[in-house]
Amino acid sequence: MLENLPVVQGDPLWALLHQFNDDQRAHKIDMLVGVYRDETGQTPVMQQVQKAELKLAKEAASKSYKMLSGNLEFNDHIAKFVLGNSPRLDEQCTIQTVGGSGALRVLADFIATLSPQAVVWNTEPGYLNHRPIMEGAGLTVAPFRWEHNTGVLDIDKCFEDLSAAKEGDVIILHGSCHNPSGVDPLIEQWQQLIDFCIAKKVVPLIDIAYQGFGVGPEEDAAGLRLFAEQVDLIFVATSCSKNMGLYCERTGAAMVLTSDKAQHQALRTLLERITRANYSMPPNHGSAVASLLFNDPEDWLDELAVCRNRINDLRVALGQLLSEMGADESLQAVTRQKGMFSMLPLTAEQMTALREKHAIYGMLNGRINIAGLKQEQVSYLANALIDVMK
Repeated sequence: MLENLPVVQGDPLWALLHQFNDDQRAHKIDMLVGVYRDETGQTPVMQQVQKAELKLAKEAASKSYKMLSGNLEFNDHIAKFVLGNSPRLDEQCTIQTVGGSGALRVLADFIATLSPQAVVWNTEPGYLNHRPIMEGAGLTVAPFRWEHNTGVLDIDKCFEDLSAAKEGDVIILHGSCHNPSGVDPLIEQWQQLIDFCIAKKVVPLIDIAYQGFGVGPEEDAAGLRLFAEQVDLIFVATSCSKNMGLYCERTGAAMVLTSDKAQHQALRTLLERITRANYSMPPNHGSAVASLLFNDPEDWLDELAVCRNRINDLRVALGQLLSEMGADESLQAVTRQKGMFSMLPLTAEQMTALREKHAIYGMLNGRINIAGLKQEQVSYLANALIDVMK
């Protein structure tokens, strides 16, 4: 059997991370991995998460199995966090999943079961795991351009590519803090995307993994909620990895929205059948922690605001310095982007030079994690960017 084992290319992100770990230069900067880091360079456990874990340790009475849909209290909470007070809360079917990636794979298998001929339209550039997950479920993936002019989405280019979409296709949209560009649609552009989906009968799959990292939890869900007001069938993948720091607890959810309530039991059964044939049910610890935070959210949301404000402050500081240095407008757009990520307007060769000459590690396509930066490193990064773009 093993003689037929193909040579498989490894994940480029983790390959670069190995290089970073082996790099002996003291001034090296890791802007690779998509985790939040504080000013000391650490990814701390939130204080409210620690309190919740202590409470669970004292009060937990059993480690028995939960339902195939996971923690039902968590499912109710995460649905309300995503949808707000929308009347469509009564029209959602939500199951807990193994993180946001697990939600994407469950939804991909769901789509492949019901509509294997559907093409999944994915932003280019886009989250590096969207395509492998969809293709892993047997679906065909097609790109559409997600380009911007100094921080504002060029939606005309989106629609030029999406003109080839057909009825029943699926379009992946990032609910907020687009990964990797940091460029989100303006509210009027969200409406244009809604009008497109309605006219073409294309089904939106909204991946909202960074809710609360852009402007705030409510504001970051505005586009998704606008979709929910006007589009009947919607898929949603969400995660508590970032906004609660529950990365390794793998706490996410997959949601299907439809007004056809007669189909809800069949929907849930199919979703559960998909998870049963894969991992059976998700772990409960992260969802139990999340439920406690959702029950009493004020202090957690304050902690989340500290994370968000630190990233936004870094963006402002970097943008101002680049402006003072006369940098190209495409670099200064960093101040108008949202969330942890930005796409530098650099070639692969320039990103390599950034790494080899300045010990600054980002993806070859230009993606950097702003949260990997410290305030004291902003000037060093700005000068390095100017240098490699000469």
